[in-house]
Amino acid sequence: MYELTLVNSIALLLAGVAAGFINTVAGGGSMLTLPALMLLGMPADIANATNRVGVMFQSITGLTGFHRQNKLDTGSMVSIVVPTLIGAAVGAGLAAWLPAEVLKPVLLGSMMIMALVMVIRPSTMRPSGDHVRSVSSHPQSVLMLFLAGVYGGFVQAGVGFMLLAALAGGLRYDLVRANALKILCTGAFTLVALGIFIWNDLVLWVPGLILAFGCSLGAHFSVKFAVSASQKTLGWILFTMVVLVCGAAWLS
Repeated sequence: MYELTLVNSIALLLAGVAAGFINTVAGGGSMLTLPALMLLGMPADIANATNRVGVMFQSITGLTGFHRQNKLDTGSMVSIVVPTLIGAAVGAGLAAWLPAEVLKPVLLGSMMIMALVMVIRPSTMRPSGDHVRSVSSHPQSVLMLFLAGVYGGFVQAGVGFMLLAALAGGLRYDLVRANALKILCTGAFTLVALGIFIWNDLVLWVPGLILAFGCSLGAHFSVKFAVSASQKTLGWILFTMVVLVCGAAWLS
């Protein structure tokens, strides 16, 4: 069973702040929070479920901030969110019913594969600067968003990279607006996944809410940074996170 001391709580809070900032401006923050939860003594399935509490609160904070800055493309929200929601239900169902001894290697293996793909093909993360495409005019993006939902519902860690590949690389959004829509998708399928995990009694609420407070704080400051930063700066942060996620996955 997990142990939650004052030191562990502070460490979890700080991991949440860092993850909330990273996830909002790039992705890969769950590479910090999942190990932090596992270090408390949680099995992989419990840590995976509890992590979604922080992601949910972080998504709400980030989405509110981007909307206030007029960086959220509200007209495309439904067509972008629906494929990810369907995928998330599939992925979360798999995660909820797989035993922990099966989930742990799958979890770490998924992280590794995702990180390697992003390092080997960084061009998938760079918007071309062309006019934004609609989902209906670029049907390949539906499959990409669905697969991102499956992955996010199953693992969460690194899903931001897949969403940015679809939104920035596929639909040609700039990185700020792509991040806003990424947060929308993340929040939507996290809500689905969290509901399934709660139904299966896999969420530990005290560490989850500590993590949520940290994630929300990090997301708040991240939105302010993302709106004011240049595309080049955001691109380098994104590339750096891909490299760090890759390294963390190998060390895992």
